[in-house]
Amino acid sequence: MKPRDEILTRLLNLHPKRIDLSLGRIERLLSALGNPHERLPPVIHVAGTNGKGSTIAFMRAMLEAASKRVHVYTSPHLIDFNERIRMGHAGGGRLIDDASLEMALERCEAANGREPITFFEITTAAAFLLFAEAPADAVLLEVGLGGRVDATNVVARPALTIVTPVSIDHPEFLGDTIEKIAVEKAGIFKRGVPALLAEQDQTALAVLEAQASRLGVPVVVGGQDFATHEENGRFVYEDERGLLDLPLPRLVGRHQQLNAGTAIAAVRHFDLSIPVSAVETGLTQAEWPARLQRLRRGRVAELAPREAEVWLDGGHNADGGRALAQVMADFEEKSPRPLILICGTLATKETRAFLRPFKGLAQEVIAVPIGGDHYGRLPAEVAFAAQQEGIPAAASETVGSALEYLSARDWTAPPRILITGSLYLAGEVLKLDRAKLP
Repeated sequence: MKPRDEILTRLLNLHPKRIDLSLGRIERLLSALGNPHERLPPVIHVAGTNGKGSTIAFMRAMLEAASKRVHVYTSPHLIDFNERIRMGHAGGGRLIDDASLEMALERCEAANGREPITFFEITTAAAFLLFAEAPADAVLLEVGLGGRVDATNVVARPALTIVTPVSIDHPEFLGDTIEKIAVEKAGIFKRGVPALLAEQDQTALAVLEAQASRLGVPVVVGGQDFATHEENGRFVYEDERGLLDLPLPRLVGRHQQLNAGTAIAAVRHFDLSIPVSAVETGLTQAEWPARLQRLRRGRVAELAPREAEVWLDGGHNADGGRALAQVMADFEEKSPRPLILICGTLATKETRAFLRPFKGLAQEVIAVPIGGDHYGRLPAEVAFAAQQEGIPAAASETVGSALEYLSARDWTAPPRILITGSLYLAGEVLKLDRAKLP
């Protein structure tokens, strides 16, 4: 085991719960570390239910194309913890190296002692320590869960806050209605700091705007103050500064076009000097693994039926299911193929709500387990949920065995396979595939 992994294992045991939303523990630790969160480069703080990571990926690509050094903090990781912390450098950022990460984690561990603190809180403190001690032009900071009492919300004066689309997820922590969840997301708003809102469900938008008004927060609203659409194979963005005729985003799907629009609005608001050429480059070079990622080579592609399309996406909630089903329907219209879902979900997720949009679109769901200690649903449970939604389903022991099962069939046309249902499952697939992360 690497020294890094030994430290991370110790940190996991400092609190009896994986999730215990509070600001007190991280504030105590940050104070012991000399308050590094007060010495960060300008912060763009991003909350929301879906699209946070993709929006950040677009922003990073655009800012780096403009020769900016950008620190990035996201979660969870897919394969390796280092994915969560990206250090800004001239010419493009790099994932934190083991030696630097180990040093930061050890400093946090020593400062914390044996006091209770969650894994996310202490590792967030380590990221702040690293970011405060390395010059950069921006920090892109993703909320872990919710916003109001998320460990990232100790940053008192970000340059900009963003809320990507809000929907129901993690109801056991954030509430079981859109209104309650929107209040939690709006918790990152800071008096006088502009807030940029992606296109939203109207219920969520009303709550977000009310919370912003209460705090005197100026808002920029997607669909009102900026908008996007596809036209003749181009991506059109429009705001009060005019219209941009741009290439289509590299990340696939209508939902990614909305995320790209949010990112453009954000970088244009954050830095008026960002040239259109940097926006264009960012759109076409942004990378974000396991978000409708096409697997063309590697072990997974080898196990799939010959000439099959294999796609990987970590979508796991109802809105994620709707977005993925829309993309699959668009694919079907342009290039018809039998659609097969290989799906594993966590026990805390609404599996039926995620699968519901695929009724009439997917030919079959093959349910698989999620490994490790992630509390995945049994494949039989996932298969039953699909059957309840009117989708034929079967269970398989692994993704590999599911692909072998599909390869043994006779196909009149090569299938389109979507592996989905959880980011943890996506991480297992990428590990199997030995895919190189960007």
